[in-house]
Amino acid sequence: MSISAELKRNELQQEGNPTQGALHAVNQLRAAHLSKARKHRMLVIALLGLLLVSMIASLCIGAVEISLAELWSLIKFKLGLGQAHAFTQQQEVVFMKLRLPRVLLAGLVGAGLAISGASMQGLFRNPLAEPGLIGISGGASLFAVLMIVMGNKLFPAVLEYLGYYALSVSAFVGACLTTTAVYFISVYRGKAVISTLLLAGIAINSLTGAVTGLMTYLSTDEQLRSITFWSLGSLGGANWNAVQVLLPFVLLPLFCLPLLSKSLNALALGESQATHMGINVPLIKKLVIVLATLAVGASVAMCGMIGFVGLIVPHIIRKMARASHHVVLPCSAILGAAVLSLADLAARTIVIPAEIPIGILTALIGVPIFIYIIFRERRAGRVW
Repeated sequence: MSISAELKRNELQQEGNPTQGALHAVNQLRAAHLSKARKHRMLVIALLGLLLVSMIASLCIGAVEISLAELWSLIKFKLGLGQAHAFTQQQEVVFMKLRLPRVLLAGLVGAGLAISGASMQGLFRNPLAEPGLIGISGGASLFAVLMIVMGNKLFPAVLEYLGYYALSVSAFVGACLTTTAVYFISVYRGKAVISTLLLAGIAINSLTGAVTGLMTYLSTDEQLRSITFWSLGSLGGANWNAVQVLLPFVLLPLFCLPLLSKSLNALALGESQATHMGINVPLIKKLVIVLATLAVGASVAMCGMIGFVGLIVPHIIRKMARASHHVVLPCSAILGAAVLSLADLAARTIVIPAEIPIGILTALIGVPIFIYIIFRERRAGRVW
């Protein structure tokens, strides 16, 4: 009997036996689900491997070279697992005081920006939604600049009470205010209109840029250097204190946003459908906005404006695996940490001993990808 005849006989048997046909369909669905889960696990493992490689490269490469053997000896010595000193005192100082906190800060900032961008895209159901495009980064940067220039005159009590955290808190407040403003401007008949959302983001960015320019005009030479730092973005000021301050602001969104994956998947079907499925849509919107702006505001406060990470990283993940937010959110965080670590490595090694602001590199990479997304969406007929 030929193969086609055998397949035809099996189909006829399944049609004559509904139970067998249903079991066959269930088995096929189970096999497809297992195959998809296996692909997702492989993707996570590959991304974790990329993150590990990028962090090791960032720790080893620089003006002071550290070999893999010396790095391993340093790690064992710091963990109390070895006594052999296969490294110099200069390498130890560079590793502990400069490289390690900088790598950790890059990982935290990259993960926070990427998962914020992925959650924003899920909330607004738009691959072009990104914290920088809708004014979150601009608002955070503006309030940080206001605190730099006017803090001693207008908010001395706040500076005294919050101390080192004052800049992070002010950037967070600015991010929340601009996000709220953009969202309410874009809402029409209970729904966020995408075109209005992007236009409102452009308007807010223009406003924050204008006020930042005014603050630049009023600032002193010392304040001007700080403002320039915020506008270009850099990890050059990384230290253990900065890592400790940023850690709770980023860890909370990294832990909580993936817990909202089911709700974001429901929102992909539309707000009315999500409501019928029992999702508290207004609460989910508030939680996503607060958590995303928390990560972005704190990251901008520590490192300045670093654009396009929240746009390109989730897009890459969705191209690699058309998956739900259960996969997109954590994978975006891992890839974001790896991408920013590699970008920081390039920023500080391309023109040694000088350093390129990392915001310039992310913009140079992100703008072409952003333009590509626009053309791809237009070819697909999804024009807003």
